[in-house]
Amino acid sequence: QVQLVESGGGLAQAGDSLRLSCAVSGRLFSIYTLGWFRQVPGEEREFVAAISQSGQYTDFADAVKGRFTISRDNAKNTGYLQMNSLKPEDTAVYYCAAHRSGTYAYRYGYDFWGQGTQVTVSS
Repeated sequence: QVQLVESGGGLAQAGDSLRLSCAVSGRLFSIYTLGWFRQVPGEEREFVAAISQSGQYTDFADAVKGRFTISRDNAKNTGYLQMNSLKPEDTAVYYCAAHRSGTYAYRYGYDFWGQGTQVTVSS
């Protein structure tokens, strides 16, 4: 069983930076694609970013491209989402997820999910 635990959320002001972490327990973290998603109450969960198992491939939603970066440390079983130049519209619960097929940076089809961490950005 794979378990994911997000951390690093909190309150920020517009223009600030936050770094989210996703600690993954269980076997074979290094073979999974890692993704980040976010959800605002009353809206559907949306894709934010993803990184393939090797780190060779990454993908970002247009809304965060150029402001967010994604990385992973397979030796530590941990993934990261660096969020810079935060905007109030980035306010959401952020989830990390693992995709069994680690070849590419997928936007869909994730198998395991964390519980989420709240990010609130004030203007």
